[in-house]
Amino acid sequence: MNGVLFRKLGFIGAGTIAEALITGLIRFAHVDPSSIVASDANRERLISVTSRLGVTAGAGNIDVARQADVLFLAVKPQVMPDVLSELRGAGKPGSITVTLAAGVELSYVEAMLGEDARVMRIMPNTPCSLGAGSIAFCLGKRLDVADVDWLLELFRKMAVVIEIDESLMNSVTALSGSGPGFVYTVIEALADGGVRIGFRKDQALALAAQTVLGAAKMVLETGEHPAKLRDMVTSPGGTTIAGLHAMEKGGVRGALIDAVVAAAERARSLGPTPAKKV
Repeated sequence: MNGVLFRKLGFIGAGTIAEALITGLIRFAHVDPSSIVASDANRERLISVTSRLGVTAGAGNIDVARQADVLFLAVKPQVMPDVLSELRGAGKPGSITVTLAAGVELSYVEAMLGEDARVMRIMPNTPCSLGAGSIAFCLGKRLDVADVDWLLELFRKMAVVIEIDESLMNSVTALSGSGPGFVYTVIEALADGGVRIGFRKDQALALAAQTVLGAAKMVLETGEHPAKLRDMVTSPGGTTIAGLHAMEKGGVRGALIDAVVAAAERARSLGPTPAKKV
């Protein structure tokens, strides 16, 4: 296995986040589609994804596991125990297992897969498909960064990549994993406000989405605190302060904070129960 092109990537689960990762790997990390194989319990979904992206549809989970140098487990937390039981002892020798499931701890995956399991946990988000994602990761006890450096380089082609302590994984699930859903709501609300003051819906959506994109780029590229950037466009007695006052009265800041906290609490509740652990 000399070089990325000679390594097989397997995906068990071909849902939304798996599709986003595969798309990003192909479009931005230049992974050859022929080196990716996937399976999914929903055969119709699997055929749809693999035919659109040009990757191989595996015969099943075991087939994918036996081929993959890196095996991504992109399944729901509720079905993870059954998937791990099926895969125990089935992986390619020396392979790396990457779990994406919210609330499922590394120690649980390692215990279920067996004493030789080399496990990594990540939380990506859907903008990976556009090369604008974020991926947080943590490593199991049988891996270090040197083992996965080549994989992290692939991730960096499509996302901001940060290593975190596993204790924060549910938090990153809430902030950047669920975060796009919160931002879409903000964009929709801004656009609806635009319609309320006279724009067509398509015009309002274009302006709202570009405004959010531009503001995010300002934060990332200037390195300035959002409050400072906000103050720069808030003139005494002007339009921005009038709008900000309305937002404060509506509790927008508090609602967004509460949304992140609620999502984190939900992520914590999704993992396997102690009774299911080995």
